[in-house]
Amino acid sequence: MDNSQSMSHKAGQLQGQAQEKGNQMMEKAGTAAQSAMESMHEAGQQAQVKAQSAVEAVKDAAGMKK
Repeated sequence: MDNSQSMSHKAGQLQGQAQEKGNQMMEKAGTAAQSAMESMHEAGQQAQVKAQSAVEAVKDAAGMKK
């Protein structure tokens, strides 16, 4: 293999490695985004439960419960 073929081969290897690293980074970003969405969903559900509990407490205090 002459020098230009060797350099071309090395460049191809580096390109493949860079592409793989990019794919890994995109996968990590997607995982982080999914985790953030799940956390926000859970926080929203908790807020909804707390709000409903507050409504029930007000109804109870006002004698509006059946």
